[in-house]
Amino acid sequence: MRIASIVAAGGLVLSAAACGEAPDENNGAGDGGKKFSACMVTDVGGIDDKSFNASAWQGLKDAQAANSNIDPKFVASKAEADYEPNLTQFVNQKCDFILAVGGLMGDATKKIAQANPNQQFGIVDADPGVANVYPMQFDTAQAAFQAGYLAAGMTKTGKVGTYGALPIPPVTIFMDGFVDGVAYYNQAKGKNVQALGWNKETQKGSFTNDFAKQDEGKKVSDTLVAQGADIIMPVAGGSGLGTTAAAKASNGQYSVIWVDVDGCESTPDCSAIMTTVVKNIPEAVKEAVLKAAGGEKLQAKPGFVGDLANTGVSIAPFHDFDSKVPAELKAEVEKIKADIAAGTITVTSKAQPTK
Repeated sequence: MRIASIVAAGGLVLSAAACGEAPDENNGAGDGGKKFSACMVTDVGGIDDKSFNASAWQGLKDAQAANSNIDPKFVASKAEADYEPNLTQFVNQKCDFILAVGGLMGDATKKIAQANPNQQFGIVDADPGVANVYPMQFDTAQAAFQAGYLAAGMTKTGKVGTYGALPIPPVTIFMDGFVDGVAYYNQAKGKNVQALGWNKETQKGSFTNDFAKQDEGKKVSDTLVAQGADIIMPVAGGSGLGTTAAAKASNGQYSVIWVDVDGCESTPDCSAIMTTVVKNIPEAVKEAVLKAAGGEKLQAKPGFVGDLANTGVSIAPFHDFDSKVPAELKAEVEKIKADIAAGTITVTSKAQPTK
């Protein structure tokens, strides 16, 4: 798998960085130019979360593949208390570009960036509003709206569900879009499919309170399945793997819509995954690092906001479900994409990044 090989490479870089040694890669050596160091701090989900941390690391490696003078490295945070020390460590190492990953790192990144105004930072899934932090955000509500419509069209029980890791904007934006997509299907078809696990009006719902514990993900999805849901969208990083594994073991009792990275490329549970609400983090990170390495100053305003129109978000292929999704439903989901991109359908969420 592509992600697996990237993670394996990441492990080598981590051990090298941790020991204070030069990374194994020596591309561009002898060209007389100084390496452009692109240094990434993961959030607590870790580098192998099959989600946004792995995606961001892929973006750094893709940037290196495009420009061999780029030297990527990362350090993994074990706890939120690690964010500031890890960011500071890279400042002290004089990294040219420091990338923070995840909405949970917003406050720490803001603090360290303000203390080091000449240091270029980037962050995924947050906007600290600091001039030297380039924010990369994603309007995933748009693609999740498509996924909600799809789930409503595919359910056999008339109930679908979603849950999150924590009630933070990069999580709830998916959930808002998903339940609105279900509602749009009901309106269009005169149906009454229920979306369990999230109430958009009250912003209350089901959460694991963790991005890594698979047993917590399984526990939450078991509850949703017991309530009748036969399609579930976890927005919980590695915790969601508890749901995909259980869905795979259920022999078709229920299926999953994954998020962030195509679940058929990033998890071993493809047979249970209907599609993925993809956040194109790798491309956003790659482009930012290439620009910075090329001497361009990254502008905090407007930063980058990925949506359906600029392919910053999307839904992945149906893979094993391709023959199970009716052609008419596929066409309707594709039409929704065009309508959202054109502004004919407006998708809203309190968690949407401003453009």
